[in-house]
Amino acid sequence: MSRRALAEVEPQQETPAALEATPSSRRSKWRITFIAIGAILVVVAVLAGIKVAQIRTMINVGKSFVPPPETVSSAKVESATWQAARSAIGSVVAIHGVTLGSEVTGTVKEIFFDSGTFVKKGSVMVRMDTSIERAQLESARADEELAKLTLKRTRTLDKNGAVTAAEVDAAQAKEKQTIATVASLEATIAKKTIRAPFDGRVSIRQVELGQILSAGTPIASVQSVSPIYVEFSLPQQSLADLKIGQKVRLRADIFAGASWEGKISIINPEVDVATRNVRIRATLENSDGRLTPGMFVNVEVLSNETHQVTLIPATAVIFAPYGDSVFAIEEKKDDHDKATLIAHQKFVRLGERRGDFVAVVSGLSPGETVVSAGAFKLRNGMSVKVNNELTPPAELAPKPSDN
Repeated sequence: MSRRALAEVEPQQETPAALEATPSSRRSKWRITFIAIGAILVVVAVLAGIKVAQIRTMINVGKSFVPPPETVSSAKVESATWQAARSAIGSVVAIHGVTLGSEVTGTVKEIFFDSGTFVKKGSVMVRMDTSIERAQLESARADEELAKLTLKRTRTLDKNGAVTAAEVDAAQAKEKQTIATVASLEATIAKKTIRAPFDGRVSIRQVELGQILSAGTPIASVQSVSPIYVEFSLPQQSLADLKIGQKVRLRADIFAGASWEGKISIINPEVDVATRNVRIRATLENSDGRLTPGMFVNVEVLSNETHQVTLIPATAVIFAPYGDSVFAIEEKKDDHDKATLIAHQKFVRLGERRGDFVAVVSGLSPGETVVSAGAFKLRNGMSVKVNNELTPPAELAPKPSDN
């Protein structure tokens, strides 16, 4: 092969100028990359600075921001004298209560009462048909008269010795037999006339005219409602303070504002081993008849002792497992000597509750002001604004109205 051909086959060698151009182009590319990265970092730093400035501004605004006061209702902590009392749940029980029924079989002929009316002791309520018994009674009375005449003649003859002793005994036995028959028929007739055993109110009538009654069929119940009993239970710890004749006050939810007063008449001599409660019965007048047997009532056993209590509305209390608390309203002045109202949370120990009030054993003093409505939306130290225009007053004996 010729030299020219070999020269064409051999690869051409790079020139020195080309070798010098390659590193410079590489440096130029790196420079551009660094400049781009630097620009990006500058942009990020600027954005971060702006964001930090915004956050700092928001923090400063938050620190200087004062939330508007919450609107609440308030009430004064009061001091009052309460008569010592023990509360219980009771049931009304009739002094006399019975379900009247027939002692014998018969047909209802007359009914002399209506459901729900009052009856007097001894008044006739139901009379059954006694025509057969009265006919038998006339026959028995005739036999009785004949037996008496026979006995009289026999005794006269016996004085003259005309009859034997056996005939006299037979005449006497016959007289007694006829007398017993008359008494039996009279008793049967009396049992077919059912009378009220005492004064009371009659329940719903359970018989109709013409109905055939068998022995024991109920006719109606009669309940004595004035006076009346109320039965309730108290813990055994109260036995030391209970005595016969002690006053009780009774209220029923269905008669808003009404109350009845009576006295303890019986204290059960034994304590229930299951509940450790003692059963008590009180007697009270019920002249208007509004209390009926079986009614659920609230009972207060009153004591002659009185004690001072600190009162707040029950709506002011926040009940919680870790303790009951209230928000007391206190006046606080700022740097500009401007007075603001602050809600300060206080934990309290509660006592007896009556009506809308609850007694505070510890944690508050009379004269303080507490939040009576709206406490659920407060936090300790929050500013408040008082508005009592729409808040109803708390009462010891509230009378709710159906509006």
